[in-house]
Amino acid sequence: MSAKILCKKLKKDLPALSSPPMPGPKGLEIMNSISEEAWEMWKSHQTTLINEKHLDMSNAENRKWLIEQMDKFFNNEDYEKASGFKALD
Repeated sequence: MSAKILCKKLKKDLPALSSPPMPGPKGLEIMNSISEEAWEMWKSHQTTLINEKHLDMSNAENRKWLIEQMDKFFNNEDYEKASGFKALD
């Protein structure tokens, strides 16, 4: 049985990530506060942003912007949405 964590994004106890999703302190912070489910949600949204905004991930400014969006996403703040996306009702 995988460990549970109180996910700050989804506000409930959910299975935790089994390892940091990125190196360094940021990866540890995410592992200790974000569930697997919320991380999967972010990965999908991140892919949409990279594709729609034509982000070059070798560019430091693009990476910085994406990390800022990730922080907003996990903190339930107003983050960048895909402009071409239409939610199903």
